[in-house]
Amino acid sequence: MTIDCITKNPSTLSSFGEHKEDQQRSLVFDSSVLKQEADIPQNFIWPEHERPNTLKSKELKVPVLDLGDFLSGHSSSFKEVASLIDEACKNHGFFLVVNHGVDASLIYDAQRYTDLFFDLSLLEKQKAQRKVGECFGYASSFTGRFRSKLPWKETLSFRFSSEENSSNIVKDYFKNTLGKEFEPIGKVYQDYSNAMSTLSLQIMELLGMSLGVNRAHFKDFFEENDSIVRLNYYPACQKPNLTLGTGPHCDPASLTILLQDNVTGLEVFVDNEWRSIVPNSNAFVVNIGDTFMALSNGRYKSCLHRSLVSDKTARKTIAFFLCPRGDKVVSPPEELVDEKTPRVYPDFTWSTLLEFTQKHYRADMNTLQAFSNWVQQKGT
Repeated sequence: MTIDCITKNPSTLSSFGEHKEDQQRSLVFDSSVLKQEADIPQNFIWPEHERPNTLKSKELKVPVLDLGDFLSGHSSSFKEVASLIDEACKNHGFFLVVNHGVDASLIYDAQRYTDLFFDLSLLEKQKAQRKVGECFGYASSFTGRFRSKLPWKETLSFRFSSEENSSNIVKDYFKNTLGKEFEPIGKVYQDYSNAMSTLSLQIMELLGMSLGVNRAHFKDFFEENDSIVRLNYYPACQKPNLTLGTGPHCDPASLTILLQDNVTGLEVFVDNEWRSIVPNSNAFVVNIGDTFMALSNGRYKSCLHRSLVSDKTARKTIAFFLCPRGDKVVSPPEELVDEKTPRVYPDFTWSTLLEFTQKHYRADMNTLQAFSNWVQQKGT
């Protein structure tokens, strides 16, 4: 890609050059411009050892948990579901949930409005521009944070809170940030976030049962969750074998509930190889994050995963990242700590971990350990 193909208005696009005058202007990923080019910019080319496999990866067989009986209160299925979760979370931390109780029309609208947002012009999307050091807003490939190994994607992230005085937090975000005409879209994502919060608390009950602690322990811990919702858009890429939609990482949050479209792209690193999770239109993909790995005292795994891009079509997903209230102390229940299994990670608050990943450390497979070391060094 040449400098000339990028608009040089500092309020919109800047070149990919490293000259001093360019450093004052933010780097912006605009797929409508990039898709016209035969090559992709150097900033988006990943080191050879991290690039996607040239051969199609094998499918990862993950447990499919039918929540129908659990949500109906039929206790006969609880043990079986908890056992499946336990096996998955000790191995790689990924599973699917079906019959989850989330209304199909709400899922459809959430996906439809994802298309609508990312189809907006760059200037319209930039009304929600994410500020440096923050985790909410519109990001064009995280160009404000990094200048190499850039992900081939756009995102819109917004805050959700289950506290009573925040019942319209998502709807108000869309109206206040993008304009009053976006209030109906905000209402859809408010309802979707509420549904994801409810589903995540139900999953937390099952996680408590599978770990052998009080069924309500983790549900109560996350009752007043302060979570993150992220719309992801991975445009088609002319050189998908050179880049990644999202680089290898473990989610810093507690639990991720992912809604995929029908385009394959999610890969998990299991048994020293990348394996794909094929989209299932009836299921959500659920995975354990770093914060819950700490809550489980390391018994359940936060697994390395990444997203690929396609040269044929765009891929869109919606992720709900369950997070505790910012001032909650993340500490495992006493049932999970004994002489054989001493404490693995120090106590911390979610707000401290979030700040660490936004200002000090690019999330990867070592995030939780690097954060633990950082916390312990600060305490000495």
